[in-house]
Amino acid sequence: MSDTNFVDYVKIYCRSGKGGRGSTHFRREKYIPKGGPDGGDGGDGGHIILRGNRNYWTLLHLKFKRHLLAGHGESGSGRLCTGKKGDSVIIDVPCGTVAYDAETGEYICDVTEDGQEIILLKGGKGGRGNNHFKTPTNQAPRYAQPGEPFEERRVVLELKVLADVGLVGFPNAGKSTLLSVMTTAKPKIANYAFTTLEPNLGIVSYRDHRSFVMADIPGIIEGASDGKGLGLRFLRHIERNSLLLFLVPADADDIHAEYKILLNELAQYNPELLDKRRVLAISKSDMLDEELIEALSEDLPEIPHVFISSIVGQNIQQLKDLLWKELNADGEYVKAADNQIKHRKLDIRAIELDDEEDDFIPEDDYEEEDWDEEDEDFDPDFYYGEGMEDEASDEDVKS
Repeated sequence: MSDTNFVDYVKIYCRSGKGGRGSTHFRREKYIPKGGPDGGDGGDGGHIILRGNRNYWTLLHLKFKRHLLAGHGESGSGRLCTGKKGDSVIIDVPCGTVAYDAETGEYICDVTEDGQEIILLKGGKGGRGNNHFKTPTNQAPRYAQPGEPFEERRVVLELKVLADVGLVGFPNAGKSTLLSVMTTAKPKIANYAFTTLEPNLGIVSYRDHRSFVMADIPGIIEGASDGKGLGLRFLRHIERNSLLLFLVPADADDIHAEYKILLNELAQYNPELLDKRRVLAISKSDMLDEELIEALSEDLPEIPHVFISSIVGQNIQQLKDLLWKELNADGEYVKAADNQIKHRKLDIRAIELDDEEDDFIPEDDYEEEDWDEEDEDFDPDFYYGEGMEDEASDEDVKS
């Protein structure tokens, strides 16, 4: 995936369809002098629906299609014919997409499973035709309900990738190399800091045809919570992880100190990340002998740890065993999609959005077709009796 193709924030304008109005038609047939009301109901307006799609990994397809408009319901007609329903708009998004209100930043919904559908905006309900309002004392109602109006709002979609294990470490700590060794992923690898500029995912194959997903995010440096480096922008991609794998190189000045710095940056971003299980992997350990490994082990954090080397494959299988053990520590393997996380209010000002067309709102030029032809020969006294036409009240319409 190229640098320009990974889009994890997008702002869109959504508008559902309005309901069609009910019909005030009367039955007109030969030899049937008092056909009575036969106006049909209006059609319902279309919905705006979010649907999870596992074949998408980015929100790029929505970057250039920001105005999503559902179809309006058509008016009812005679012979109790219901108007056509408006076409709903289905927005396919990657699993792990979260929707927020673009004005307030309030959380709306979360799509985590493939095929999961959530109605983002409901279409207006169609109005009832005059056939619903006939009574023994009001046998020819000449009114019907209008359709309900549409809903509209601006929405920010945020992608939080789904993975079971999240890699956390300083730049150039060997995270991408480890991901390429443990999975078939091919992340960019080079001998300089911030080689990784967007998250990478890989599937780790385990024994007995089992597997789990690992995510690599751009490196974190001290002061990232203050905006240094790439900041904390990509940390949301590990919020769903069941397990955090901290990667610290063996040639670090103080492994324990670097681990504490990483832990502090996570706490600055979201203190709930500290509640996740943690594993420490000391990379580039092929340069150490057994004596140095024993000496370094005495001053490591009190969490499960393993010395590895991605280049020579040292202890890679032991790392897989340790990760699988921690993933099943509660007695059952829980997928990342099933992890319940608390969504905080989104700070709209803190994210970078392309708002070139932010003020543009498509005009609603839809005109309802009038299926009810006015009958010049219609005589209300023929139906109501003299002076009874005014008894039809607006309250009947609202009922």
